[in-house]
Amino acid sequence: MQLTAYTKEFKKNLNIAFPVMLGQLGHVLVGLADNIMVGRLGAAPLAAVSLGNSLIFIALSVGIGFSFAITPLVAEADGSQNIEKGRSYFQHGLVMCAISGIILFLAVWFAKPLLYYLDQPPEVVDLSLPYIDIVAFSLLPLMIFQGFKQFGDGLSQTKYAMYATIAANVVNVLFNYLLIYGFWIFPRLELEGAAIGTLISRFFMLAFIYFILKSKDKFKDYFIWAKKSLQKEVFKRLIGLGFPTALQMLFEVAIFTSSVFLAGTLGTNPQAANQVALNLSSMTFMIAVGIGVTATIRVGNQKGQHNYTELRRIAYSTFLLVFIIEAFFALGFILLKDILPIVYIDNAEVIFLAAQLLIVAALFQLSDGLQVVILGALRGLQDVRYPTLICFISYWIIGFPISFFLGKEDAMGSMGIWIGLLAGLSASAIMLYIRFNYLSKKLIERGVIKDLI
Repeated sequence: MQLTAYTKEFKKNLNIAFPVMLGQLGHVLVGLADNIMVGRLGAAPLAAVSLGNSLIFIALSVGIGFSFAITPLVAEADGSQNIEKGRSYFQHGLVMCAISGIILFLAVWFAKPLLYYLDQPPEVVDLSLPYIDIVAFSLLPLMIFQGFKQFGDGLSQTKYAMYATIAANVVNVLFNYLLIYGFWIFPRLELEGAAIGTLISRFFMLAFIYFILKSKDKFKDYFIWAKKSLQKEVFKRLIGLGFPTALQMLFEVAIFTSSVFLAGTLGTNPQAANQVALNLSSMTFMIAVGIGVTATIRVGNQKGQHNYTELRRIAYSTFLLVFIIEAFFALGFILLKDILPIVYIDNAEVIFLAAQLLIVAALFQLSDGLQVVILGALRGLQDVRYPTLICFISYWIIGFPISFFLGKEDAMGSMGIWIGLLAGLSASAIMLYIRFNYLSKKLIERGVIKDLI
């Protein structure tokens, strides 16, 4: 097949992906705003935010994984023009997300004491606990927001979540400035101020997306709340897709979180440098997430139409697109490795260590981008069990042992930790590609046989 068969899809892919990219970047920019403002308070507060967010992100990855089940189901219903089925998935998914938010808040609350047993600097743990208390509560509005967002994504209406996220970022930065440093009538709360700013912005974000979706005629039929009681079968299908997806995200987020804990055993400055490199690589990763969501939507639509040849071609167009974009980011990390860390902190050792980590981060841009987009395509096929096993093997059988042994102070230190991340992501990208290639060919063959019969 000629290259143009894939590149001609780039425009449509980007039209869907661009709002998702901005929306996902918005979530990272909330962390960026916290990191930059808190970084001005010193290395220990920055490390505390890193440690606190690592615990929050583990919980959040599980919740978002469950919410991702909504998108392929709504997309498939939309592809087959079945509004009633799409409405059912949306409304059940919203209930599932609300319950998830409550459970995750309680899980984080009770997990806090574990931080004292992870060999972290004591002053960093003490600073992180009040921050965690407040941000953990923000998981409830954030998870309900995810329910609305994934529903909109499933209908290829990705821009409304973007609007909500951008507006919430403005609110977050404003309250961060007022509450971290203390301004006008507002007290100086430092790390707790950053957490309160995040909490306020997430409630605002939920209210924004609810009112904007409810006001649009195109969503009117979906907001007619069903008179029937909630159905066990629908929850079962959502959880059947959501649980493996949650595990996939948990395995990946947990290995990155483990890098925070491993870096913490090396000291406060290595942990702060790790946070700088993680935050920068997270921003480029969110671009890939946007294309991954596009792969889920477009593959789900084609699955609903039983058009498997087009499904494979469109999926491969997303793989090619993310490869090109991530190659550009990899080059940027290498060229700007000594400049980017200066934005976060004025500490020579932290800047030097972060610059080294960005070299490895540049190398895994390609595999990281590819694996998340291929996962998105497999999610569109509603194939989640084998990818979950692949993620576990890649990150925890291959990646983590390398990070653990090379990340010791008498080995390669922080650089060794990130080499393990690179190995895990690369293994994941290769195995997921093999899985998608096999399934898409099998679907096409079945379609041909069915037509012949």
